Amino acid sequence: MFYIIGLGLCDEKDITVRGLEAVKGSSRVYLEAYTSILMVRKERLEEFYGKELIVADRDMVETQSDAILKDADKEDVALLVVGDPYGATTHTDIVLRARALNIPTRIVHNASIMNAVGACGLQLYNFGQTVSLVFFTETWKPDSFYDRIKENADLGMHTLVLLDIKVKEQSEENLARGRKIYEPPRYMSIPQAVSQLVEIEEQRQSGILKPETTLAIALSRVGGGPEERIVAGTLAELLAQPAEVYGQPLHSLVLVGKRVHPMEVEYAESFAVNRESWRDVAIKVYGCALD
Repeated sequence: MFYIIGLGLCDEKDITVRGLEAVKGSSRVYLEAYTSILMVRKERLEEFYGKELIVADRDMVETQSDAILKDADKEDVALLVVGDPYGATTHTDIVLRARALNIPTRIVHNASIMNAVGACGLQLYNFGQTVSLVFFTETWKPDSFYDRIKENADLGMHTLVLLDIKVKEQSEENLARGRKIYEPPRYMSIPQAVSQLVEIEEQRQSGILKPETTLAIALSRVGGGPEERIVAGTLAELLAQPAEVYGQPLHSLVLVGKRVHPMEVEYAESFAVNRESWRDVAIKVYGCALD
């Protein structure tokens, strides 16, 4: 059996009972380590699970999946992923590869940012398409995400923006020269994300991301107890805050849709940089009927 097991969002104790049983029964256990990160080191997971973990980086998962799936038709093999197994297309792909090899598969679900984002007070059924925001470079500034945000905005839906992480990435020079030298990990911050959104808005001029009149909510370490941070405000207000306000990575950003309910506004108000301006924009720009 090939298991893909969600680890949740925080630490070693977020695994489900069903998931832990599968880990303990597996002959090999891989830890996928590039689509997201947990808040604890691998050694803490190994101590709690009672199993040695094999780190599976992007290259192994995407190009060497046969090594992971080896003998999974005869014995139990597990791949551990942060959040929920179906939170990344990579995991869907490896399930399809296992099925093509007639290897039985089983998914053990867990919490992910896709549902835990509700901690900010916005209702999950009011969200539209989720988008990813990558690090811009001087020569590469993809803006296809803007079209998805606009589609959501036209429907009045909220947009969850997942911010880029760079783990075990090579520089262009090292990649071109075939050198296995990796850059230090990088995690996109909220100010950088907002800056990139505003930059594309200035180019597109659709008016869906005006800094002074677009409400947004920043989240970090959701599910992490004391380390969790939620900050709400206009894009301009979020951009003006120092990076330390947002806590440690990973970070996500929610763009509030125009169909926002008064209860959502009131709940998120407790996280606002400026409660007065939060309510003012919600009433005057979003047409929200607040008491």
